[in-house]
Amino acid sequence: MSTDLPPSYDPHAAAKRWSEAWNQADLFRADPKAPGEVYSIVIPPPNITGSLHMGHALNNTLQDVLIRYKRMDGYNVLWVPGTDHAGIATQWVVRRQLEKEGIDFRDLGREGFLDRVWKWKGVSGDTITTQLRRLGVSTDWTRERFTLDTDLQRAVTEHFVQLYEDGLIYRGRRLINWDPIDQTALSDLEVEHEEGFKTELWSFAYPIREEDGGGEIVVATTRPETMLGDTAVAVHPDDPRYQHLIGHTIRHPILPRDIPIIADAILVDPEFGTGVVKVTPAHDFNDFAVGQRHSLPMINLLNLDGTMNTEAGPFTGMTVLEAREAVKSHLTELGLFRGTQEHTMNLGRSQRSGAVVEPMLSTQWFVKMKPLATPALAAVRHGATRFVPKQWENTYYAWLRDIQDWCISRQLWWGHRIPAWYCEHDHATVSRATPEACATCGSSNLRQDEDVLDTWFSSALWPFSVFGWPESTEDLARYYPTSVLVTGFDIIFFWVARMMFAGIHFMGEVPFRDVYIHALVRDKNGDKMSKTKGNVVDPLVVIDQWGADAFRFTLIAFAAQGRDVLWDEKRVEGYHRFSTKIWQALRYCFLQADGYDPDGPMAFGPYEDWIRARTGAAVASVRQALDDYKFNEAATEVYAFAWNELCDWYIELSKATIYDESATFEQKNAVKHTLFETMAVLVRLLHPMMPFFTEEIWSLLPEAIREGEGFVATAPYPQADDYPSDPAVLSEIALLQDLITEIRRIRGEMEIALKVDLEVRVGEEPLYAILQAHERAVWDAVKCRVVLSREVPSFAATGVVSGHKLVIPLEGVVDRDAERARLDKELTKVVKDVDQLERRLANPGFVDRAPAEVVQEFRDKLDAARQRKDTLAAARARLEAP
Repeated sequence: MSTDLPPSYDPHAAAKRWSEAWNQADLFRADPKAPGEVYSIVIPPPNITGSLHMGHALNNTLQDVLIRYKRMDGYNVLWVPGTDHAGIATQWVVRRQLEKEGIDFRDLGREGFLDRVWKWKGVSGDTITTQLRRLGVSTDWTRERFTLDTDLQRAVTEHFVQLYEDGLIYRGRRLINWDPIDQTALSDLEVEHEEGFKTELWSFAYPIREEDGGGEIVVATTRPETMLGDTAVAVHPDDPRYQHLIGHTIRHPILPRDIPIIADAILVDPEFGTGVVKVTPAHDFNDFAVGQRHSLPMINLLNLDGTMNTEAGPFTGMTVLEAREAVKSHLTELGLFRGTQEHTMNLGRSQRSGAVVEPMLSTQWFVKMKPLATPALAAVRHGATRFVPKQWENTYYAWLRDIQDWCISRQLWWGHRIPAWYCEHDHATVSRATPEACATCGSSNLRQDEDVLDTWFSSALWPFSVFGWPESTEDLARYYPTSVLVTGFDIIFFWVARMMFAGIHFMGEVPFRDVYIHALVRDKNGDKMSKTKGNVVDPLVVIDQWGADAFRFTLIAFAAQGRDVLWDEKRVEGYHRFSTKIWQALRYCFLQADGYDPDGPMAFGPYEDWIRARTGAAVASVRQALDDYKFNEAATEVYAFAWNELCDWYIELSKATIYDESATFEQKNAVKHTLFETMAVLVRLLHPMMPFFTEEIWSLLPEAIREGEGFVATAPYPQADDYPSDPAVLSEIALLQDLITEIRRIRGEMEIALKVDLEVRVGEEPLYAILQAHERAVWDAVKCRVVLSREVPSFAATGVVSGHKLVIPLEGVVDRDAERARLDKELTKVVKDVDQLERRLANPGFVDRAPAEVVQEFRDKLDAARQRKDTLAAARARLEAP
């Protein structure tokens, strides 16, 4: 057996070595014919718009933990990787690239532009794949998918045609969100609202005809230019001020048309403002509903680029903002301006281009959502799909309950082309293949719809299209529905709900059993990461510095349910030290390995029985945490077991036998075997979190310990039942640990060096007998002899262990007068430090203005100073004790 271990672990060399080894062994390829309960995940496909960010790193790390855990636990595991074409996002990226080259994308034509995007996809897709591999994900790369793969395009076409045939897709002229920069329709979810936008509420008058009594009706608006499209003025039917006017008309003050005065109790609140509301059905969603209720004309004022069209009369060709000022000036000249007041509103902007979104009347394709939303709501209510944490179910319910029809057509080139063709009479023919004639009139003069489908329309199929749907494939039968979806809360609306209704409608069952919602990764101050703030962390930079294992473990340790990840790179450094600690423990195992015979006789002692019992407890806790998606608790448990129980306790206790010349071969062989066995369990327990590191250690362990398993990635995950508990041993070793800890505390408080031998007196024979059995361990740990004696010297330190009093004589060990003087001096200094720190932190000028990390640093210093003060005070009091 080789004992020539490098002094430290090289994370970069190991990552390269084991990534290649896993690939060569085809270790993560799934086999639908293989036995075992299925555990499948489809990766939330990252957009091909660049490189991975911290959110991707967290999401994929958590998925990989689950996949590796279940693979080791004997499940038939499949994790499907892939990327999303991200229609509007990708088109925008490539457009900007072309603009930098001085090229207008329209000059390339559709096919030329698409060629350019496919080239970009080749570069970006490879980048993402490389980054995921560096993170250590164990996906089945042979099944990698892209949402514009040929068979996935066929699935999207089938999706559209089936919904159309089911009466759930229709083409209609409705009010939609329009992006005048990208010149495309947007769904409500693609509109971001700028909160607290300051504008003005501008009031003007519509004159009432003399024959109707004269006077005027005053209305207020934040968009005066839309009055050019007003086709009614609404009042409440029960408002006595205006009842006599209902059914009459007023003359538009600028354009040559009459406007009816209508009664609408839904739109108008008679207590708000003047109790009159202008109605612009083609440019406001509430007004559009009014227009439908009252059969009002709907006048569209905008060109596709957001400029005013010919319906705007003298304002034709102006931008919206230019027209706004011009209309205000014109109405003022007519003497109709009635005042203005400051107003705060939420301004809708395009998520991608940043353009102010314009409500605009347009002919688009829509999905009827109510019939699809109802079973998707029921599935979660009845427990077919479970959200973790549970509170996210309310977000899901709220969106589906209030859902509106979904506009799915986009005026883009990059994406899934709508499978509809039009004849010269504008009849639409929806077909799975290019039709030869119009389904309505038989015309052979057909042209395909220029628009593409919303990206989320194809993404909704991801949990089953990746398995070959609409074909009845072996993968589809075996791996659908999937086990869990791991995703962020920000796409519950965009993606989760849509996959739910698509899966239920087309497959007859939900697409996943669990939905685990993880939090956002923010900076250490709690701020969202953004390029403008300069606080973005590049995962690859962190991996380059500390390795993938430490990076992954940090993300997992931070991943508490319902709590955002506050990123702090110091934690990565700390978990790098954690791997170093385990590596040094492995070196200790090999340093003691001389003469180890895994098949030879063994005589296990209480320390071996104790670490096996603690191993079983750790395994049970880690398993439970992973099963409950409590990733941070799993990381905390395995960290505590490795650092505290294996390294700090068992390795130290093992020395009592290893270095005891009177110990038998059987006893020493048992200790060596337990060291390697415990290391092997730890490595398997830790593997889902730190895959490269654990694979490296596994390869170095003795063949007999690995039991023929070439890779830890496919070795069995530990079972708690294999490591039974022994209450008597646990109680005995807990007493020993308490004794050692108490003696260390007294040494520390009184600053008694370890080279100074001590004596600890116990007055109870049963306690003495127990501790005497561990005399060598006590001496090795704290250089203290255990003595049976009830005598208490006048100068001694006392302690309590499990309710039993301990006495440590200090005469000749500590100079009482010198120690008193030293403690008084230290106490004076630390009291002054505490006072200064308290005054600094009580100063609002410092706390409010200093950077948060500086304030926290001072708080930490204060906590440490107070703790030091208490320790010194306790030691000082002990000197005066009788």
